[in-house]
Amino acid sequence: MRAANRVGRTVVLRLRFDDFSRATRSHTLPYATANTRTILDTARGLLAVAAPMIEVRGITLVGIAVANLDDGRSLQLVLPLGGHSDALDAALDEVRRRFGSAAIVRAVLLGRGQGLTVPLLPD
Repeated sequence: MRAANRVGRTVVLRLRFDDFSRATRSHTLPYATANTRTILDTARGLLAVAAPMIEVRGITLVGIAVANLDDGRSLQLVLPLGGHSDALDAALDEVRRRFGSAAIVRAVLLGRGQGLTVPLLPD
C-alpha cells in the first residue's frame, strides 16, 4: 500500500472453515492509514473476536485485506484531540473573540459566500 501511495480505512478479516463455509468480519477506522501497527492491531482484534467460532468450527483459511482505499498523497492529518472537549470550545471561543468570527472556518466552506448570517450583538 505504501509503495503505491495508498491508504485505507477498513480492515477486513476473511475466514474459511473446515466445512468450506465462510465468514467475514470488518472494522472501519476513524481515519485512513497505511500504518502496519494500526492495521495489524485491528486485524488481531477481529481475529480475537472470531476465536470462539474458529475453535468450534476449525479453520482452513485466514485472509486480511484493507478496503476503502484512498490516495495517500493527500492524506488528511488527524488532530490529537481525542474527541470534543471543553478545552477545545474554550480555545475556539478565544480565537473568535480575539480575531473575529471569520477567523475559523470549516475547510469545506473556504471560497464560498457566507449566505445568510445571523447578526451577533455585543455583550
